[in-house]
Amino acid sequence: MTFEDLGLSPEVLRAVQDVGYTTPTPIQEKAIPVVLMGRDVLGCAQTGTGKTAGFTLPMIDILSSGRARARMPRSLIIAPTRELAAQVSENFELYGKHGKLSMALLIGGSSFVEQEQKLDRGVDVLIATPGRLIDLFERGKILLADVKILVIDEADRMLDMGFMPDVERIVGLLPKIRQTLFFSATMPPEIRRLADKFLINPKEISVDPPASAAETVTQGLIKVRGAAKEKRAALRSLIRSEDVKSALVFCNRKRDVDVVFRSLERHGFSVAALHGDMAQPVRMETLQGFKDSKVQILVCSDVAARGLDIPAVSHVFNFDVPSNPEDYVHRIGRTGRAGRSGKAFTLALPEEGKYLDNVVRMLGMAIPEVTLEDADSWTAEDAESAGRGRGRGGRRRGEKRSESRGRGRGGRRGEKRKDDTEEAVSEESLSEEAEAEEESVVVAEEQSEQQEVVPFERQREEEKKPAAARGGDKSDKGAKRGRRSRKRSDDDDDEPQPGETAFGDHVPAFMLRPAKVA
Repeated sequence: MTFEDLGLSPEVLRAVQDVGYTTPTPIQEKAIPVVLMGRDVLGCAQTGTGKTAGFTLPMIDILSSGRARARMPRSLIIAPTRELAAQVSENFELYGKHGKLSMALLIGGSSFVEQEQKLDRGVDVLIATPGRLIDLFERGKILLADVKILVIDEADRMLDMGFMPDVERIVGLLPKIRQTLFFSATMPPEIRRLADKFLINPKEISVDPPASAAETVTQGLIKVRGAAKEKRAALRSLIRSEDVKSALVFCNRKRDVDVVFRSLERHGFSVAALHGDMAQPVRMETLQGFKDSKVQILVCSDVAARGLDIPAVSHVFNFDVPSNPEDYVHRIGRTGRAGRSGKAFTLALPEEGKYLDNVVRMLGMAIPEVTLEDADSWTAEDAESAGRGRGRGGRRRGEKRSESRGRGRGGRRGEKRKDDTEEAVSEESLSEEAEAEEESVVVAEEQSEQQEVVPFERQREEEKKPAAARGGDKSDKGAKRGRRSRKRSDDDDDEPQPGETAFGDHVPAFMLRPAKVA
């Protein structure tokens, strides 16, 4: 089947030919005719299968007749991340270049003024993230009463990021009579419930089993014994052993993104970092630099795991096993796109064994294990003992607070102190400083709680006394404290005594500092 058989207009077909596509993907082949009929669609397909073109192409045809009014968009596409929303807008510009449709992109980190100007002129297609859309609606800059088509893209990611209450509020502002297209890479029960709430008699389209990995991706698992330092060494060795043209390295935490980025940069790799704490212009510039092959490796958080279409990615490295098993499918889906082959490797420490088991259970198959010469592997018994040794805090080996205090249930103090000494001079100095600062704050708070509550006037009198007089007998202090407590217990009212503060049993730390008198 070709695109000509799907019933698309000549303008859209010409744009598709300009891009170089001739044969539709399975999701496009099944979804486009149904969307052109005006029916609601519930689509479930792997990442990298062309879901975006599956709704953009028919939407361009449907919206080609009609005219938008000021601040009243005719269609709305909701995306979970700024990068995915920007990519959808690029698809509309690409496929709609022979038409006259107007479009606006509403994402955070961009100018309100420019977005409001586009809305005032009227737009046919509005692409937005939930937060910025609600913000502009509450300012009275947008009306949603004329929306004819609603698209919810990457619905499972919306659920993971906590956007579903915002999405439900947005849907409540739309007309009841509309066409709704609901796309998701996985179909957990919560997504099914929301689909039943938003859609009316939908056509369900599923081209692959939910949460399955693409066949074009070769998977591999490297079990690394040790801590984060050994894992970073294994990652560098793996990158050097593979023919890497461009690669994504995924970390679970933003802090780890910075640590891995600095490690790779220090060892001479062409690398950049991307995570949600970066300013939007920097994020867009970094992503564009990676697309233009200015950098070879992009270390990122899951902000880049959904929907980003970068066909030339040859490798994906999971530096951390994702805590949510469905994120594994999205991560490795960044490679092996558009019919190309790709490789995805996952590095796992013993304490990540339970997350690895969840991924294997979801895939329904074991991930083939790969052995590195300079990395020691571990067994299921090691993972079980590491899980018991983590204690209630759930911190990894090598993280300072839990190890130095010896709180792990199964851990041995001697080994943990040794690990602390080794890690103190490792490349993870940024994480260590953050932990040390956090611990110093906790210690300072504990010390302030243990300080004696002294009335302000009495403190001034103590400072005026000679040093010898101030360091008087401890028994005298105890007697005074006892007399003061008896005096307070004898008082029937709650009125503060002369010279006392009105803060109860706790006095703020700033009032305990000595006052300087000019």
